Amino acid sequence: MVNVLADRGVAFASLHEGIDTSTSTGRLVFHIFAALAEFERELIAERAAVGRQAARARGRMGGQPAKLSNEQVALARARYEARDVTVAEIAKAFGVGRGTIYRALERP
Repeated sequence: MVNVLADRGVAFASLHEGIDTSTSTGRLVFHIFAALAEFERELIAERAAVGRQAARARGRMGGQPAKLSNEQVALARARYEARDVTVAEIAKAFGVGRGTIYRALERP
């Protein structure tokens, strides 16, 4: 955002931190802070990725548990392919939304 403002000839001044991008020193300090913030974001992302990978190695998948078991999906697929009831009726029978049924039917 500050770069967009600078392209328009607008300087950024932070009264609390004492940064003023209309001076060369202010621009230097601002860019150093921006680089440190970007570095910290990347470190957090890397740590999170390592944590997710370690959790997967321990058998944890993350995310919300599946609403329907494999047996329920098989039954829903059989009812859907038989065309004897609507998707809304199948969803109501399992206590889930129609979208859940459609996503389950896409699973292999």
